[in-house]
Amino acid sequence: MSNTQTNQSWGGRFTESTDAFVAAFTASVNFDQRMYRQDINGSIAHAQMLTRIGVLSETDCTAIVEGLEAIRGEIERGEFVWSIALEDVHMNIEARLTERIGDAGKRLHTGRSRNDQVATDIRLYLRDAIDAILAEIRRLLGGMAELAGREADTIMPGFTHLQVAQPVTFGHHLLAWFEMTKRDHERLVDCRKRLNIMPLGAAALAGTSYPLDRQYTAQLLGFDAPCANSLDAVSDRDFAIEFTAAAAILMTHLSRMAEELVLWSSAQFGFIDLPDRFCTGSSIMPQKKNPDVPELVRGKVGRVNGHLIALLTLMKSQPLAYNKDNQEDKEPLFDTVDTVQGCLRAFADMIPALRPQRDRMLESARRGFATATDLADYLVRKGLPFRDAHEVVGKAVRLGVETGRDLAEMALAELQQFSPLIADDVFAVLTLEGSVAARDVLGGTAPNRVREAVGAAQAWLAQYA
Repeated sequence: MSNTQTNQSWGGRFTESTDAFVAAFTASVNFDQRMYRQDINGSIAHAQMLTRIGVLSETDCTAIVEGLEAIRGEIERGEFVWSIALEDVHMNIEARLTERIGDAGKRLHTGRSRNDQVATDIRLYLRDAIDAILAEIRRLLGGMAELAGREADTIMPGFTHLQVAQPVTFGHHLLAWFEMTKRDHERLVDCRKRLNIMPLGAAALAGTSYPLDRQYTAQLLGFDAPCANSLDAVSDRDFAIEFTAAAAILMTHLSRMAEELVLWSSAQFGFIDLPDRFCTGSSIMPQKKNPDVPELVRGKVGRVNGHLIALLTLMKSQPLAYNKDNQEDKEPLFDTVDTVQGCLRAFADMIPALRPQRDRMLESARRGFATATDLADYLVRKGLPFRDAHEVVGKAVRLGVETGRDLAEMALAELQQFSPLIADDVFAVLTLEGSVAARDVLGGTAPNRVREAVGAAQAWLAQYA
C-alpha cells in the first residue's frame, strides 16, 4: 500500500505517514463539505470572540474574516480544491486559510477543538435545514387548506378497515391530513428549540483554559445559550436522533397520504385525477398513467426509518466523550434532510393541483350503506335504546344486501317492518347531504364546520406569513 502525507493539524505525534487507504477510510470531507457555510460562520464568530477577549489582535481578526469570506466565494464558485488528506471540511478550510493569510490562520483554532467545532457545525446545519423544512411544510399545509376550502361540500365515503363507513366531505378528509402535518410542524419547532444550544467552547471535552466569552459567541451565531456541560456538548447526538425521529413520523404521515392518492387515482376508485406532471407511463402498456410521485414518497419512508435506527444504534453504549463513531452521524442525517425536503416539495406542488372527481366520490358514497348509523341515531331520537336501534338497522341492511338496494332506496313500508317508529321524515336522514350536515359539531364533517376549520387553519398559517 502507498502512503499519503500526514494531516499537519495533528501529525507532530506521529513518526510515519497515514496509510492511503486509512486516510480515505477515515476521511469525511466527501460528505461533510456541505457544512462549509456553517463552518465558516462558526469560525468567524470564534475569531470575533477571541478578539473581544484579547487573544487575537484586530489585525489578525480582520485577516481571518476576510480570508474566510474569500474561501466561501471559492467554494461557491467551484474553485476550491478539497483534499482527503486533510480529512474533513474543518481542516480543509483552515489549511486554505493559512495558505492565504499565513500565521494568522494558524491562530484561529485557539481555544477550540474539532470536537466542539463539528458539534457546532452540525447544529447550525440542522437548524438551517429545519427552517427550510418548516417553510416547506407550511407550503404543503397551505395547499391542503386551500383545496379543503374548495371541497367543503364534496361528499365522499369515509372508510374504516377500507370499508365504506359513513359519508364525509373531501374537505374534511383533507383537513385530517392538515392536522397530522401540523403536528409534524410542531414537533420540528420543538426539536429546533432543543438543538439551538451551542457546543463551541467545550473544546475537546473539558473546556479550555482561555477565558472564552461563550455567551457572546452564542449570540453571534444565533444560539439561545451555550451547552452547560463540556462532556455532553461534544459527545451527544440526541438532537440529530430527535430530528430523525420527527422526520420518520412526518414521512409516515406522507406515506399514508400517498397510499390514499395511489388508491384514489386508480380506475377502481377514480376519486381523483393526478396531473400528468406527477405521473409517468409504461414502456409496454400505452394506456398506463402511473402515480409514481406518491408511490416513491410512500417508499422513501423506509430509508428515513432506517436512518433513525442507524443513529440510535450509533449512539448505543458510547462512553463519554467524543468517539470516532460519531463521524457516522452525518450521512444518515444529511440523507434524511434531503429525503424529507424532496418529498415535501413534491407534495406541496401536487396537493393543490389534485383534480377531484366529485361524481365518482358521490356515487361511491351511495354504496355500502353509509347512512346506516344515521338511521340508528334517528331511532334513538324516537326513544329506542341504541343497542335495539343497532339491531333494527342491521336487519334493514341485510335486506338491502339481499335486494341490492341502499337504505334510501327502500320504500317506507319496507323500513317500517323493522320498526314502527320509522316515519316519512326518515328519508331526510338517509340522504348523504343530510348525513354530513348532521355532523355539525366541532371537528365534524358538516360543510359549515369544514369551512370554519379552514378559516382556523389559514389563521394559523398567517402567523408565519
